[in-house]
Amino acid sequence: MKVAAAQIACSLGDSKANLLKVRDFSRRARDRGVELIVFPEMTDTGYSMSVIQAHASSWTNGFVPGLQEIAAKLSIAIVCGVSEQDGGSIYNSLVFVDRRGQIAAKYRKTHLYAVDPIEEQKCFASGNTFGSFALDDLRFGFSICYDLRFPEMYRKLVVEENAGALIVSSAWPFPRIEHFRTLILARAIENQSYVIASNRVGRDEDLWFCGSSAIIDPRGVTIASASADREELVEADVSGELVLSVRSRVESLAHRRQDLYE
Repeated sequence: MKVAAAQIACSLGDSKANLLKVRDFSRRARDRGVELIVFPEMTDTGYSMSVIQAHASSWTNGFVPGLQEIAAKLSIAIVCGVSEQDGGSIYNSLVFVDRRGQIAAKYRKTHLYAVDPIEEQKCFASGNTFGSFALDDLRFGFSICYDLRFPEMYRKLVVEENAGALIVSSAWPFPRIEHFRTLILARAIENQSYVIASNRVGRDEDLWFCGSSAIIDPRGVTIASASADREELVEADVSGELVLSVRSRVESLAHRRQDLYE
């Protein structure tokens, strides 16, 4: 199965323009034989807490139905970072829309970046469960940006949900570009899993994003990568068979000393 990471810039507060970009990148991916495309964090609104608070909406109208229409018309599965207005709360979420255009899974960011001047906790409610979905012969685990700093989350996705591919949808900034590159590689190596990392480029207010989107295989080999500062589409073939092969050669997941960790 071929998957892709879309590395894009977003228009702050302009969900229509951002949806058009999703459509264009999804069409390009479909034409290259891609079956699943992953977009960055907060693709609908851009990454600004004040803008998100002003433009977050229910998934029954606007951006998410637009994603569903794109997926169904192109027959491509989409994972996309979106705002989610639910009652009086806003969530930093990922939605998985299958190739028929149906919402098949979602995830609400569990680790909020509660650091000045961003302070996501002032905008978002935090999710309380992890999430994954199956596609072809792989199970994909969700994660968003700051989640990347919490390896326990990924280990849980792998051990308890049997994920063989880990999605990282992010708006990661330039000052910590080497952290991003190092952590996505580490998550792949330690979990013997694919990592599909889609990161923003461009600028939202005073925040510049560092791109470097990548697809890493279960051996820790980067099989597709993007620049730090340009919109790009990167794609690669992924296989559940390779995950099983890597894990059978070095059974590190089975060698864990769980009795000591607790």
